[in-house]
Parts: sequence; C-alpha cells; structure tokens
Amino acid sequence: MKTVIPSTDGMVRNWHLIDAEGEVLGRVASKAAMVLMGKTKPIYTPFLDTGDHVIVVNADKVRLTGRKEEQKIYRRHSGYPGGLIETQARTVRQTRPVRLVEEAIQGMLPKTKLGKQMYRKLKVYAGPKHPHQAQKPVAMAVK
Repeated sequence: MKTVIPSTDGMVRNWHLIDAEGEVLGRVASKAAMVLMGKTKPIYTPFLDTGDHVIVVNADKVRLTGRKEEQKIYRRHSGYPGGLIETQARTVRQTRPVRLVEEAIQGMLPKTKLGKQMYRKLKVYAGPKHPHQAQKPVAMAVK
C-alpha cells in the first residue's frame, strides 16, 4: 500500500463564513485557524497548505472573557530604541477592532513561510458586510 500525498495544484479551496458577534475571541480564532491549516479535511498534510479561505464578520462585536478588556496588552515596536508601544484591548477594539481577531488567529498558525501563506487566506471585517459574496461562503458555527 502506497502513501498518497495530495498535490496543491488541483486542490479545491472552499470559503467559510464565521459570524463573531457575541462569540468568545479564542473560540473564533481556534476554529478559524483549524480551517486555515486544513485540519478539518481528511487530506491534511502538515507540510502543505491544504486549508480553506475564512471570512470573519462582526469582529467589533467579539467577546473577551474575564477582565481582558483592561488587562490584555497588545504590543508593537517602531524599530527605534524605546519604541515599544503598548495598548489595552479596549483601545484596540475602539480604534482597530479587526486587529483583535487577526492577531488571535495569526498566533495560532505556524510561525513559518507556510503559516504566512495560510494567513493570507483570512479576511476579517468589523461589520456584517463583506465583498466576497461571489465566492458563495458557507456559514460555519463556532460552537
């Protein structure tokens, strides 16, 4: 019996829609990361990108549990000495709500070139509208 390795040439990539309204951030992120990596498919291969596209809408209405609104810190660096910028989750939600979901999902993907390739299939929108109706995304439940 031979081991079959799938090729990415003829691979069919489906589109999935996740509505994050009222859902916990970590649960949305883990579900999206699993689909992006392809772990929900029987042809999953760790060294190939076998995942599907994911659209996350209502990112501004995602729920943080506990006291994460005040305690969770998002950090970025300008590249200059002393250029560390720290922002609370509450401020990030008000200014760039998409960043909450994007960083949570990106942190669950592999930290390699393959992970960056998977991350490019993610589309996150703050509101309920998205421009991907032509791809006929299938709604996916988080629970």
